[in-house]
Amino acid sequence: MSKKVYCLAHFRAKEGKEQELFEVLKSLEPDTLREDGCIQYIVTRRVQSEFATGDSYPILFNEVWADMESFEAHCRRKAIVDFFERECLSEDGIVDAYNVCLYSDEPENYDAPVKG
Repeated sequence: MSKKVYCLAHFRAKEGKEQELFEVLKSLEPDTLREDGCIQYIVTRRVQSEFATGDSYPILFNEVWADMESFEAHCRRKAIVDFFERECLSEDGIVDAYNVCLYSDEPENYDAPVKG
């Protein structure tokens, strides 16, 4: 099993601000992709399909990190902290709602082989 962590960060923009939010999030990609431990970091938009009828916020960051330490270091970067403070927490921000979740591909109670 890997130590990878998978982050899904969903965002809903304030009315009329979806394109602006998409561009702001897109601007975070280049530097983040250069971070140690960043495997994937891509902002995406929800699209319609009769085969995918679930509900979620319309903008999603799909992230894969080598390990928890890499993910947490990313979260402490000035650019990321500033984004959340300016756009998500401030009354003047363009984010109406967000939801950041972290996942692992390791099953609970995984009986990993003992290295010896």
